[in-house]
Amino acid sequence: MLRTGLTLAAIILVADQLSKWFMLDVLNLPEVRHIPLLDLGPFGFDLTMVWNRGVTFGMLAGDAGWTQVALGALALAIAGFLLVWLRRAENRTTALALGAVIGGAVGNVIDRLRFGAVADFLDAHAWGWHWYVFNVADAAIVLGVVALVADALFRPSGSVKRSSP
Repeated sequence: MLRTGLTLAAIILVADQLSKWFMLDVLNLPEVRHIPLLDLGPFGFDLTMVWNRGVTFGMLAGDAGWTQVALGALALAIAGFLLVWLRRAENRTTALALGAVIGGAVGNVIDRLRFGAVADFLDAHAWGWHWYVFNVADAAIVLGVVALVADALFRPSGSVKRSSP
């Protein structure tokens, strides 16, 4: 299961960093700021540049350099814990979910080290209400956590393969 999770983590990390390169360097989104993509009546999807200096939904944001180092170190520590969990993953769903979270976390740590903030640019909205602007790494983290919770709640009780001591 380790190889499965690490493969997905690597795919997500590459997709995240390539998408950020495209948004920052090709589309020049930091200068352009906003590109409308999809308008379906009350629903829409745009590219909107936001530098997130905090964690999820901008919480714990700060401009001081030490906050980015601290948040990056915390994310790497969590990724390390998740790697240990991944080594012990008992099924494919858990391995893939952990890989998604690890790949996303490392992608956002790279941003913190490179830019002092995480580059967010995916902007979904409906009826005038905008969801938090996010990126590929954020989506992978959220989907990975949802998969972990769903697996824990809905996996049949006899389906876990136990290893002998």
